[in-house]
Amino acid sequence: MNFDFKPIGLIHSCFKEKFGIPRQSRLIPEAEARLEVLPPYNRAEAFRELTTYSHLWITFVFHASARAEWKPTVRPPRLGGNQRVGVFASRSPFRPNPIGLSVVNLLALDLSGNGVNLRLGGVDFLDGTPVLDIKPYIPYVDAVPDAESGYAPGPPAEAIELSFTPEAEAVLANLPDSHASRLRRLIWRVLQNDPRPAYLREEPRNRFGMRLYDFNIRWEVKQRSFRVTHLESLSDRPFD
Repeated sequence: MNFDFKPIGLIHSCFKEKFGIPRQSRLIPEAEARLEVLPPYNRAEAFRELTTYSHLWITFVFHASARAEWKPTVRPPRLGGNQRVGVFASRSPFRPNPIGLSVVNLLALDLSGNGVNLRLGGVDFLDGTPVLDIKPYIPYVDAVPDAESGYAPGPPAEAIELSFTPEAEAVLANLPDSHASRLRRLIWRVLQNDPRPAYLREEPRNRFGMRLYDFNIRWEVKQRSFRVTHLESLSDRPFD
């Protein structure tokens, strides 16, 4: 049997490239996205009572990770990238069908104009991600407190030291206070989760770059000490 699925929405995310995206949702509460619901699904009645839920399941497509052929094993980052496990024993985006499933916070529902937009928090979506479905998260059936989680028993984040060069601080100082605080906190959270591939953590390379919202960010790392060396706004409205 073959199935054809039509996206019901499109993600506009703070993550403009794959590097920097947390490996699971809700690891970075400050990471936000807007889910734009596409016609003909952008009808207000289709979202009636949705705001009575605090969290949602989002089914989406790993559109930037699709491969012509699937492989039965993958190398999970949690195992250092040097040990293979079965693809179905992993959360890898490289799957026979590149479909993802994430729990996110529902921050707001916007029904203004003729559109429907959902503001989401704690996301792990790449900008431009196609969404296939939205379902409410129901704690009494969806949460399993005594579940076992194999080789990923807990969140990977560790304590880090974060600093900014005077040049990077000057860019933050030119932003509205709320925006500067928001960006600083997001950078800290992303680096706390250490987006580097496991194999790079043991190599001499210590300078990296990423894009968050419309900011180009460069940083360097020594052990668990991270320093933002460059911060550049790429547009007049970088948070849009």
